Order: sequence, then structure tokens, then C-alpha cells
Amino acid sequence: MARILGLDYGTKRIGIAVTDELQIIASGLTTVSTKNIFSFLTEYLKNENVVLFVVGEPKQMNNTVSESEQFIKPFIVKLSQTFPKIPIKRVDERFTSKIAFQSLLDTGLKKKHRQNKALIDEVSATIILQSYLQQNEK
Repeated sequence: MARILGLDYGTKRIGIAVTDELQIIASGLTTVSTKNIFSFLTEYLKNENVVLFVVGEPKQMNNTVSESEQFIKPFIVKLSQTFPKIPIKRVDERFTSKIAFQSLLDTGLKKKHRQNKALIDEVSATIILQSYLQQNEK
């Protein structure tokens, strides 16, 4: 089997999560500077079989597209051009940052660690990917 990568796009950082090979569980992988994402993915894909990218889709409360979508669209175009054999799915990412922050609180992390935005991005990517897995259970 192969893995699925979840991406929480941000203009500064991209949180990345990955499934196990059976595509049952999503786990945080890392956070990468947005400017380095394509070199990171190129290296990662040399060693791992990835069959799908899941990218968060920010929406407003009324279900319309968020303003940040204007930054994500060009990224998705480049992602599909750079890795044309790997399809891209979108998942509603409303509240993922809040859920990520709350989950860090619930784990008892000290305030200094909870303020680590890279960690929040990685946890957000994990939530996005886990949401995709739950929506597409076999």
C-alpha cells in the first residue's frame, strides 16, 4: 500500500501529516517553510510511495471560500504540475487551528510549547488528514 500526505498550507509554513501504509491513521510528520516545500516533497517522494495529497480548504462560517484561498490556489496548481501523477483532494479545514491548539492544551504541554506555531501547523495537517480518512472510510 501507499501513504497519503496531508498539507496545511500557510504563507510562511506548511504543516505536513502522513498516513501509515494501510491509510488508517494520520500522524504529524513535520513543518516546512513554504519556500522549501517542493524540494522537501521531491526528496520525500524519492523514498515513500504517496498516492494522494490532501490539502486543507479554508472556508468561512457561511461555507463560502476564505480569503486565504487566493494563496492556496497557486500552490495547488504548482503542486499538480510538479507531481502530476499524484491527485489532490481538498478537505474543509474550518477550526483545525483551534482544535489543534486545544489538543495541545489537553496534552498538558507547557505554554512555551503551545505557542510553537510550527507544531500547531503540523497538528492541523494531522487533523485535516484524519478528517479525510474518516470521510472516506472503506
